[in-house]
Amino acid sequence: QVRLVESGGGLVQPGGSLRLSCAASGGFSIYAMAWYRQVPGKQRELVARIYGGGSTNYADSVKGRFTISRDNAKNMVYLQMNSLKPEDTAVYYCNVRTNSDYVNSRDGSWGQGTQVTVSS
Repeated sequence: QVRLVESGGGLVQPGGSLRLSCAASGGFSIYAMAWYRQVPGKQRELVARIYGGGSTNYADSVKGRFTISRDNAKNMVYLQMNSLKPEDTAVYYCNVRTNSDYVNSRDGSWGQGTQVTVSS
């Protein structure tokens, strides 16, 4: 079981920046690490994903503004969010899929979520 702890959420004005961090613990081989977000009444949506080999993909709504990165030595994944907009307001969740999760078509492990609010 992978344990995930997120940090870095908060209140920021439009145009501002935030950096989310997620620490993963537990013995595992990672297939991919990702950030999702969810607002009340809507489905959780993928924001950004980074694969074990380093390739990334992003939701169209955040391309050019958000950057996902990882520190393999520390088992950390980050989401740098720039030029934030009110519509980025959501609870952001860290997700890790191990190689076993991928092979067995499991969603993987989730963090507890961190609130990001973009408002003036």
